[in-house]
Parts: sequence; structure tokens; C-alpha cells
Amino acid sequence: MSIERELKLRLEDRASLRARLEELGGERAHHETLEDNLVWDRAGELVDRGCLLRLRTDGQGSHLTYKGPATFEEGVKAREELETGVADADALAAVLRALGYEVTRRYQKYRETWRLGGCLVALDRTPMGDFVEFEGSEAVAVARRCGLDPEAALADHYLALWQAFRRRRPQASRDMIFDGELEDG
Repeated sequence: MSIERELKLRLEDRASLRARLEELGGERAHHETLEDNLVWDRAGELVDRGCLLRLRTDGQGSHLTYKGPATFEEGVKAREELETGVADADALAAVLRALGYEVTRRYQKYRETWRLGGCLVALDRTPMGDFVEFEGSEAVAVARRCGLDPEAALADHYLALWQAFRRRRPQASRDMIFDGELEDG
């Protein structure tokens, strides 16, 4: 079992953070690529338990991920995470459908990843603005080294943030996808 530890913050200036990561000796792990995520559920059984089943396709292939319910310690979200690579995303989708699962949501983001101090730093560009995620046991310390305030961490996941965004921008699509320029911070 793997436990994901994540600190998510709204990001005002990607270029400045990228420069700070370079200054601190961070190493770029992956250049920015589009991630397309399909969230699967069966009659709400996963969402009702605070869980997530996601099929992600990006520049490195496809992965199926299960995330358990979240807990929070000092602003850091912790949750069980199980993930495996998928050779054929379409075939896996057919298996999930045969088991009674259906796609309940879709979200996209462009993600660029860095490594710094044993921490994965993800710079995310979404249809509602930019965010940064610090993942790992050193998330709080690395965020501070980058000049960001861990106290400003967001507890919500992207789909909940998107729902709040849609309340302010009703013309936004149901799913968090790049179908126009909607960003409003």
C-alpha cells in the first residue's frame, strides 16, 4: 500500500516558480504534457466513500489509479493510492463498463513535473488557472523553500474546485476540459 502526501496551492506565477526550482537545484522530471483523466464509479459507491478510480492518459501512457479517503495533517492531504500502468486504455475501459462502472467525470490539465529534495513538484495548468502540487513527505518544507505558504493549501481536489469555479462561471462545461479560455483565478 502506498500513501500519497500532497499539498496543493493556487499558483500565481509559473515562470517565477520554475526559476526558483532551478535556483534551488530542482531537476525537471517531465516537460509539460496534457493529462486526460476519466473518473469511473458505479452507482456512486466510490464517491460516497470519498474514493476515486481514475484512468489517466498522458505523454507517458495510461494508468489506472485508486485513491482512498483523504485525511489532513498540517494542510497536507494523505490518502491511500494504488496505481498501475495500462497497456490498452480502451480495453480496460471496456472491462470497467462490463463490471458496471461508468465515466462520471472528466478532467484535463497540462502538467510539468520537477524533483526537489525528495519531493515531486507538479506545475499544473488547468482551465480554471494554475496550481502547484508538492507530493512527498517533505511537501511543506519544499513549498516553503520555494517561497510559498503551506497555510494557503487547498483541501479540495480538482473536481471540487471545478464545481466551485462553475458556480462563478455557469457557462463552463460540466467537465474540466480545455474547451475555451475560461480561466478567472
